[in-house]
Amino acid sequence: MKRINIITLLLAGIFSGSMLHAQETLTLQEAVKFALENKAEAKKSKLDLANAQYKIDEVRAGALPQINGSASLTYNPMIQKNVITMTDQATGTVNTIVAEFGQPWNSQAVVQVNQQLFNQSLFTGLKAAQTTREFYQINDQLTDEQLIEKVANAYYEVFQSDLQLNTLETNLNNTTKTRDILKGLVDAGLMKKIDLDRTEVAINNMLAQKQQLINAQQLRENALKFAIGMDIRQDIELPKETFDVDLNVAAEQYNVDARTEVKVLEKQIELLELNKKAKVSEFYPSLAFTGNLGYVGFGPQFPIFNDKTNTSKFSALGLNLTIPIFNGGATRAKVNQANVDILKAKVDLEDTKLGLNLASENAKSQIRNSLLTVDNNRRNVDLARQVLDDTNNNYRNGLATLTELLDAENALSDAQNNLNTSLLNYKVAEIQLIKANGNLKTLVNE
Repeated sequence: MKRINIITLLLAGIFSGSMLHAQETLTLQEAVKFALENKAEAKKSKLDLANAQYKIDEVRAGALPQINGSASLTYNPMIQKNVITMTDQATGTVNTIVAEFGQPWNSQAVVQVNQQLFNQSLFTGLKAAQTTREFYQINDQLTDEQLIEKVANAYYEVFQSDLQLNTLETNLNNTTKTRDILKGLVDAGLMKKIDLDRTEVAINNMLAQKQQLINAQQLRENALKFAIGMDIRQDIELPKETFDVDLNVAAEQYNVDARTEVKVLEKQIELLELNKKAKVSEFYPSLAFTGNLGYVGFGPQFPIFNDKTNTSKFSALGLNLTIPIFNGGATRAKVNQANVDILKAKVDLEDTKLGLNLASENAKSQIRNSLLTVDNNRRNVDLARQVLDDTNNNYRNGLATLTELLDAENALSDAQNNLNTSLLNYKVAEIQLIKANGNLKTLVNE
């Protein structure tokens, strides 16, 4: 039996290598919740959302004072000499003096501050940073919805395998019972051995088919475990009531504008428009306040921690005004490129809406067709089961051949498999319709 392992404990000593498993049934809701907490896509999306706040902090830092400190120490082994010419005003004599300007040791320590007073690019960047966080919030929701859809589809494929395997096991048990009855009749000389051999062949074929279904089921289970981020070595068991059919689901209305895919594109267009404003802001002048406070030490000896060193302090305050005048049209070209990006994004938005409308209508059509197919297949299963009961009764009374009995069993198996397939198609279409209504999150909270 397939089980889900909740707790795995590695034992020591003589039980080394063995594992204990706390097990429970894995419902679709539990599978989706597990995926949202453990799958890589969901984790990365949450990290992107957290990183958006760091980007906002980075942009906001540009509006705060920028304070920097610097220090330097210089030793001049050879000081350059300069010539000074002096004229005696009384005698008119010209005297030339050769002197050294500077000291062997020089040190300096400065603290500088810069504060933006007006910078249109910075203001636009702050708005864009906030919008970027909103974009990642919507994108995180879209990632969750895409993950929910993927998990639901993988979940129902596993369930279909379970139904097919259960159907085959039921038919195998019935055929085995028939074989046992025939064996008793053959041993009593009341039945030909060829009928028993044909039944054995049918059983062997079913056993081979069962093994194929088990292999396919294991592959689908592994695909589901990977989809939700579960350890492949863990076992899973699905509940028996998963394939419920809601006859009213096709009547639900959808609103494409409320879809997360549309919201993501709309927020992306908003970001592109802010990007355009950032390019336009390059036409604006900028004004910044600057200031510094410093210390200079110089002398013939090491100037730090030396009371014989000459020292001096200095400070300056100022305003820096930058006015763009002409850059060859580079800024205008950037603005035009940003405008083209906006137009392309709007085209993508309209095309996405068309695609979502198409997918929604197709989902509704598929739901209606699936409901009809499920109803027909259920009635067909009931009919095939009745035919099998009648044929089995006739066969025991000598009114039907073994071939007719085996054909009736195969017909019931085919009818049941067709019903299972139609149920899967219905569930897949139901997921698409729930997605069209923007309600995929309800699969987590239902």
